[in-house]
This record gives sequence, C-alpha cells and structure tokens, in this order.
Amino acid sequence: MMTNVKIRPAREEDGPILWELKYGEKEPEWKKWDAPYFPLVHVPKEEFLATYRFGENAPGQWVVETDGTIIGTVGYYWEHEPSKWLEMGITIYVPAYWNGGYGTAALRQWITHLFHTLPIARVGYTTWSGNKRMVRLGEKLGMTMEARMRKCRYYNGKYYDSIRMGLLREEWE
Repeated sequence: MMTNVKIRPAREEDGPILWELKYGEKEPEWKKWDAPYFPLVHVPKEEFLATYRFGENAPGQWVVETDGTIIGTVGYYWEHEPSKWLEMGITIYVPAYWNGGYGTAALRQWITHLFHTLPIARVGYTTWSGNKRMVRLGEKLGMTMEARMRKCRYYNGKYYDSIRMGLLREEWE
C-alpha cells in the first residue's frame, strides 16, 4: 500500500529512467489508459535526453516517486495562457502502483503546488470514459465533471466519451 509519495522537479539523472518508463516497452500497459486513441510516438533516448527540460525552471513536468523510486510524472500545459486556462495530468507508468492511492497523493500535491505558484483560478484535466480510475481520482479530489462530450473517442471498435474534470481554487482551499 501507499507509502511516502512525493513529487519533485525532474533532475538530469532521472532522464534515462523517465525514458525507460515511457518508451522502454513497445506497447506499454499505461498507454492503454492514457489516451490510447492517440499513438505513442517513440522518441529515441538521445533525442529525449537532449530535449527534456529538467529542474525547477522546467515546471511543465515533475516526477512522482515513492520511497525513492520514480513511478510516474505530473505535468501541466497552458490551454490558453493569456486567460490563465491551465490543464494538468498525471501518469503512473508502473501498473504495480495502480489502485494504491499513489496517484491521488501525487495529484493532491500537484494541485496544491499549482495553486500556490501560479495565478490561476482553476485546474483541470481531460480524460475518457474508458479510464474509470482517472474519473474516480477526480471525484476523490473534489473535482467537478465540467463536460462530457459523448461518443467522440473511438477506440478498439467502441465509442467513448471525452470527460473534462475541473476544480476551482476556492473549492480546494
């Protein structure tokens, strides 16, 4: 069960581990849940290490670790920066750490960090109805299902909904 989950900026020495977690398998299990309708485009290790942004000043993606082992990443991107519309995400790459509260603990820390460091009123993410764990994670964190676009994701011969979850600063505080 979950112990000692923390998030932190990625360091250069984390690069090979992050590459292995993301690209080390041809068809990784995590990709079946993380927008599987978009292909995972393999990036060679050298290119990944040369272009990945590390450190405090690369806020878009941090690592998730438990007891010193990197198990995933949290990140954000601007949907529209002038209006302060930020979207975030999380990937726990290692299936052994699914359903143990690791993602909840990490995303709770990430949301707090985003609200403390950025002038935003809302954080949110988009998932799909096939990823019931991600929908449940948002519910556990007090997020609201702000939108459900019905049957707009087609995967493995079946239609799924696109789901947008969100949380306002005042709801978090």
